[in-house]
Amino acid sequence: MSGGEVAGILVAVFWAILVSFLALVLVRLAQTLKATTKMVAEVSEQAVPLLADASATVRSAHTQLARVDAIAADVQEVTANASALSSTVSSAFGGPLVKVAAFGYGVRSAIGKKGEAAPAARAPRTVVPGRILPGARRGGRRNRRSKD
Repeated sequence: MSGGEVAGILVAVFWAILVSFLALVLVRLAQTLKATTKMVAEVSEQAVPLLADASATVRSAHTQLARVDAIAADVQEVTANASALSSTVSSAFGGPLVKVAAFGYGVRSAIGKKGEAAPAARAPRTVVPGRILPGARRGGRRNRRSKD
């Protein structure tokens, strides 16, 4: 065999190994693509019902939020009505009740003074020997300077 023939055989063997390797890679790639396609189909089969359930849940939540919004609006209206009623009652009965209370106080004061002795007949206050007066309060007029 000559050198050219050996080189030709080596090139042929190299190409055969390369083609075999590429064929193996293509077979593995085809298997991977089949597995991926199958997995995507299974995920799609499971995702469609999940999306339908999620859509139904969102619709239900929307309905509940609409109800809560209506309830909140009703509560706000009731609160405004209660405030208006309170204001009306206060203005309607507040003034007369204050007048009645003042009249009652005046009557009690008049009745109480009627039973007391005349102011001139009361004994004047005197200093009691031996009585101790309370101490001066602290605070209050600190740091005030007299104006002389």
